[in-house]
Amino acid sequence: MPHPRTRLRALVVALTALAITTTGAVAAHAAPSESELKKRIDQASEKLEDVTETYNKTRLDLKKTKAEAVKLSASLKPAQEALTKASAKMQTIATSQYITGRVGPMTVLLSGDQSGLLQRMSYLEQITLANRQDIDTYTETTETFAQRQAALKNTEKKQNLQIQELAAQKSKIKKDLQKLYDMREDLYGSATEDTGSYTGKIPKVAGSAGKAVTFAFNQVGKPYGFGDAGPNSYDCSGLTMAAWAAAGRSLPHNAAAQKGAVRMFSDKSQLQPGDLVFYRNGGHVAIYVGDGMIIDAPSAGRDVLHRTMNIMTPDSPGFGRVS
Repeated sequence: MPHPRTRLRALVVALTALAITTTGAVAAHAAPSESELKKRIDQASEKLEDVTETYNKTRLDLKKTKAEAVKLSASLKPAQEALTKASAKMQTIATSQYITGRVGPMTVLLSGDQSGLLQRMSYLEQITLANRQDIDTYTETTETFAQRQAALKNTEKKQNLQIQELAAQKSKIKKDLQKLYDMREDLYGSATEDTGSYTGKIPKVAGSAGKAVTFAFNQVGKPYGFGDAGPNSYDCSGLTMAAWAAAGRSLPHNAAAQKGAVRMFSDKSQLQPGDLVFYRNGGHVAIYVGDGMIIDAPSAGRDVLHRTMNIMTPDSPGFGRVS
């Protein structure tokens, strides 16, 4: 394999040729430097992470939709049973009316002929109060049944649209991942940064936060994986979710959603190991492990890192405590 510097020079030449072809100028723009390429990779990484977190949120929405569909489907059963009972009661009324000689009115009442609606309404006024109650129950039951059925269909339609959106997002993320890997390989000679596992001393932290922090330290060096929550790869919110799951706490697999699931505060001096640190308006999340350090899954092509929390300015408020 050519030396990374050789590959980088080749990439620079190709980019320069592309600039000349596109603009028609002999030397329209200088080719990007190594630092400029690194900047572009970082920008692409952030964009890809945003797409990943959108993907995670859509998965959460889809999970809720499926639960709603199951609940609605279950609710149809008692409604159907009530409908069957009401229908049986209506048949009893019809039989009673037949015995008393009112065949015509009840036949019209039970028919589906819309043209006879006014006539049916007139006959309803003539039926006894007890029978009216049974009819009202029948009407209410059928209306409830129809409403629930419509709600279920709308939910299923929403679910199918979300599935299509997920498929489109997955396709885009995979393409962006490949481009990012290619760019990083041209720059570093490797598609990923091999940082290795954490070999230092893991700080002792009391309580459930200690379990979350210890778990996070043990993931350092594992690769980034979009939509992943372990055990072999993680995205940012997948890592924090898995860390706190090891401590018996449940967090959603989405950075922005995690902000809504914890107690937020803005005073940096109150930070304790195990707290979450949010960046880029909830686009990225890390777990604080003490001494101004965090552990996070940075972006595609990079491993889980133990690094300073000053990677960028945290949100305001940008700190969250899991309770």
